[in-house]
Amino acid sequence: MGETGDDGLTLRGLQRTILEMYGTKDAARGAEATFLWLAEEFGELATALRSGTHEELALEMADVLAWLATLANIRGVDLDDAVRRKYGLGCPGCGRSPCVCDPAEKP
Repeated sequence: MGETGDDGLTLRGLQRTILEMYGTKDAARGAEATFLWLAEEFGELATALRSGTHEELALEMADVLAWLATLANIRGVDLDDAVRRKYGLGCPGCGRSPCVCDPAEKP
């Protein structure tokens, strides 16, 4: 399934797998409806964080990631490239790793 590295499925591989599996249906649904599904998955993740089992939490996290990959596919965003550009050289706020930003601030 998809592109793998030493640690298993990569972000690029996941995005490609989602595209191959659901691309036609996702394109027909469109970005706005897909975003609503992603928002619903965040709600399910919140419920799992509050009262779910570890397995339920893990599966909801996987769903959120899959729906984000779906939205990225629809909008033509390469998530692997975007993450590398934003976080590949350290924290986007301070430029360091580990981050030394004020913990109360969002970097």
